[in-house]
Amino acid sequence: MQDFATRRTMMVDTQVRPNDVTKFPIIEAMLSVPREEFVPAARREAAYVGETLPLEGGRVLLEPRNFAKMLDAINIQPGDLVLDIGAGMGYSAAVIARMAEAVVAVESAEMAPKAEAQLAIHDVDNAAVVVGALAEGAPKHGPYDAIVIEGGVEQVPAALAAQLKEEGRIVAIFMEGALGTARLGRKIDGVVVWRDIFNAAAPVLEGFTLAKEFVL
Repeated sequence: MQDFATRRTMMVDTQVRPNDVTKFPIIEAMLSVPREEFVPAARREAAYVGETLPLEGGRVLLEPRNFAKMLDAINIQPGDLVLDIGAGMGYSAAVIARMAEAVVAVESAEMAPKAEAQLAIHDVDNAAVVVGALAEGAPKHGPYDAIVIEGGVEQVPAALAAQLKEEGRIVAIFMEGALGTARLGRKIDGVVVWRDIFNAAAPVLEGFTLAKEFVL
């Protein structure tokens, strides 16, 4: 059976590079962070498959291809402060922390301790985990240069967009039924302007659904 380091290299060589993700910081981070350590023990063997991986509490780990392409689009810089929404057990925060100056990861009370524990074990000292509703973000630590949403959305709440700096970037997977599109947003004159970047899908996170209209 292949060891996890070999699987990690195969993940990058077969799921990341062939999808036009070639920025060195992304490749280096995804080769370095042990993805299998940031999933429940029962799912370690599935950590490197090319699909979205269920965690606990309704949270998921985005498939490597989608996560890498989102990072490629948002283009995190070494001086950036990044807000990571729905960090699960901390994998995304650990990867982003290798590229950014600091990461603030928001998770539920159920998941946050697991993310904190794994980030501590792996000496990720420039990422902090904040407990709270994902849709509310972490306003007291912002504003942010970049916001990464680790799951599907039908809409991005105004309270979250407000935490983005002017000229800041935000990336999310917008779902319409079973179909989804990853979009990159940039705040221009106080308004986030979105553009489509690639097709993708992920379960919609709590707090990011569109309000259902009441019809007589």
